Amino acid sequence: MSHEDEVTDRLIRMANQIGTFFASQPEAGAAAGVSEHINKFWEPRMRERLLDLIASGQDGFDPIVLKAAEAVKRPARVKP
Repeated sequence: MSHEDEVTDRLIRMANQIGTFFASQPEAGAAAGVSEHINKFWEPRMRERLLDLIASGQDGFDPIVLKAAEAVKRPARVKP
C-alpha cells in the first residue's frame, strides 16, 4: 500500500469516526454536527482532500459523512 493510499484510508476512517459519534442524533442534526466538527477542527488541506475524494466517488465513506460534506467549507485557494 502506498503512502497516498494510507493517507486516504486514514482520512476516511477519521471522517467515519466523527460520523459514528454524531449518529445517535436525528439525521439532519447528525450531518450538521459532522460538518461543523470538520469545519472547526480539520486543517484546510484535510478538508480539501476530503471533498476531492468524495467528488471523485471514493468508496468507504458512511452516508452521514457524504451528507455532511455538502456543508463542509472548501478552503480558499491561495495563488502563488
